[in-house]
Amino acid sequence: MVNLSYIIFICMVISFGLMLPLMEKKTRSVVIFMIVGIFCCLFVSELNQILLNAFHDDMYYVTTTITPVTEEIVKALPILYFAIVISDDRRTLIANSFSVGVGFALLENMVILVQNVENVSILWALVRGFGSGLVHGLCTVMVGYGISYIKKRRKLFFCGTFALLSGAIIYHATYNLLVQSQYPYTGVLLPVITYIPALLLLRSNTAKQTAKG
Repeated sequence: MVNLSYIIFICMVISFGLMLPLMEKKTRSVVIFMIVGIFCCLFVSELNQILLNAFHDDMYYVTTTITPVTEEIVKALPILYFAIVISDDRRTLIANSFSVGVGFALLENMVILVQNVENVSILWALVRGFGSGLVHGLCTVMVGYGISYIKKRRKLFFCGTFALLSGAIIYHATYNLLVQSQYPYTGVLLPVITYIPALLLLRSNTAKQTAKG
């Protein structure tokens, strides 16, 4: 049987792709980066499977040690490219970064859903939606938001990029550890309580930037 990841990927990408010609430029950019995030998830899923086999199917070790590294690096690459080559506008980077994370989470959640369809529930959907969706989005925004600062400071670019990626990886690994602990709902609370102050901070900074402009 064909890998279900590819079937879901094709269905999602075609649907989003058909929307693009009907959208305005800013909205189109968000959807394009969601598609990029979906592609990143497909690529990483294959890479993670190879690594899982290499570590003798030790799921706990791989998901808490290896996958946060592979996933955050792959998700960050299109954002770094966009910031360096196209634009380092902070508002655009934030929107595109979160779109990559959401696209990644969409495919990841759909694949997990079809693989465990007999065990899922409304509660599962809420947990995955808030947990996975926010973690992937926040980690990628961390990189996008930070790169808008350090791109203009060449002496800090390489060490700053490494620090941003390290922060995203540690945050993601912490989430994975918590959701597989004896108290999994603490893992879900982590991105929720992070999202609210982050949203307020970003809105405040955006308002200040608009006022100056």
